This record gives sequence, structure tokens and C-alpha cells, in this order.
Amino acid sequence: MNIIVCIKQVPDAKDVRLDPETNTLAREGVESIMNPYDQHALEEAVRLKETHGGEVTVITMGPPQAEEILRLAISCGADKVALVSDRAFAGADTWATAYTLEQAIRTLGDFDLILCGKQAIDGDTAQVGPGLAMRLDIPYITCAQKIRESDSNRFIVERMMDDGYDVVEITLPALLSVVKNINEPRVPSLKGKMRAKKAVITTLSADDINADHACIGLPGSPTQVVNVFPPSARGGRAIFTGSLDEQIDQLVDKLIPFIQPGGAQ
Repeated sequence: MNIIVCIKQVPDAKDVRLDPETNTLAREGVESIMNPYDQHALEEAVRLKETHGGEVTVITMGPPQAEEILRLAISCGADKVALVSDRAFAGADTWATAYTLEQAIRTLGDFDLILCGKQAIDGDTAQVGPGLAMRLDIPYITCAQKIRESDSNRFIVERMMDDGYDVVEITLPALLSVVKNINEPRVPSLKGKMRAKKAVITTLSADDINADHACIGLPGSPTQVVNVFPPSARGGRAIFTGSLDEQIDQLVDKLIPFIQPGGAQ
């Protein structure tokens, strides 16, 4: 089974800053990590390889320093990695990102399954996975929390829902985006770390993947961040003091106008 895993390097949540000129996340001088959801996608891919055989290829679109998470992926069990990197990709929104990954995957060749995290913690859109599947014209399942059955032709998957889960059957080739409770990612082994250190990282430019320059980066992004601002403070705050019984009485007095007929709405 040939599995492709899409991962992303994201700023560590405790060190997030914005570029005041572009209103995008500032990445220079900011500690970066592998997107947490993608760690679970990688782990699931390695487990499937251990069950069915085949190989796991990990790709990421990003600047040269994204090579770090590709080496981490190798230390966790990936067989091959590819860095999709070109200054022309800068500023891509989810639409342009899905297009770029599509072109990269078509360049890499045939696959049976694509795995990715449900969403990236620096954007939280959860759009790239489904967008990629639509571009590749393959079926997909989002929010996969468990793979019940799997073989070379089909998967039976639990899809997390707000009120429980659905059980869905899907035929291959397909794409799954996974949530965190699908597994517990392994810790890289010493042998894996040594292999990662020696690994050669394949780098693919826009020309290498035959990308249309009108469809990548900022020029290919129909959505752009035009303004970033903190939520406005909400008014009407009330602070109750005194004993618990006194505070309850004060709260009731505040609520009475809202529950009386014709009261405040």
C-alpha cells in the first residue's frame, strides 16, 4: 500500500506573531513544530504500512527550514520525503495550497491513500484536505477517528461527529483527514534518528511540479487577510460581592427583568 502523508510546519502556539505588513503569520525567528494533527496522520500511515506493507511518502509545502519536520517524519517511520518549496508559493491560501499539493502528488506518481491532519493549528480552516481530494477527484472522509477495517480496496472508518460518530465505507484511492484520538504518535527511535540524519531530502520547485504560476502563492489565492484585530470587549459586566447567598440574591435581581413578560430581550 503506497501512502502519502501531507504535513505542515507551523509556529509553536506559545510563540505566535503576526507580520504587520501582510497580516500573515510571522515565521522568521519563530520556533516551529510539526502540526499536531499531522503527527497522528503520520502515525496512522506507518501503522498501515506495518500491517499491509508498502511505503509511506511524506510531503510538505513550505520554506527550506521545513526540512526539519521531514527529518522528524523519517525518524518516525516514513520511507521517503519531499519538500515542495519555492518563493513563488509564499502567501498561498487554502485554495492555492491544495492546487500546489495536487501538482506535487501527481508528480510523485501513483498512490493508494492520502492521509492528512484534520486541520492546521495556524489556520484552523480544515479546507486543504477536502480541497486536495476534490482536485484529485478521489473520495474522502474528514475527521476520521478510527479505521475499523482496511485492505487494498476499501476502508471502513469511524468519522467523528458532534453527537457521536458515523461508520463510513470508502474505496481506494482515497483521502482521510484524521483527528487526534485516532492513535498515539510514537517517539522517534535512535535508529530512526540516525536514518533521518543521513536522509536526502527531495526538493520540488514550482517548475518541477509543472505548476501554473497564476494558481500558486498570492497570485493564485482568491482569499487574503486584509485586517487582523482582537475581539472587542463586551460591555454589561456585573461583579457580585458578599457571601454566596448574597451573590445569588444579586444575580436573581439581575435576571428578573429578563424572565418577566415584556422584560428585556
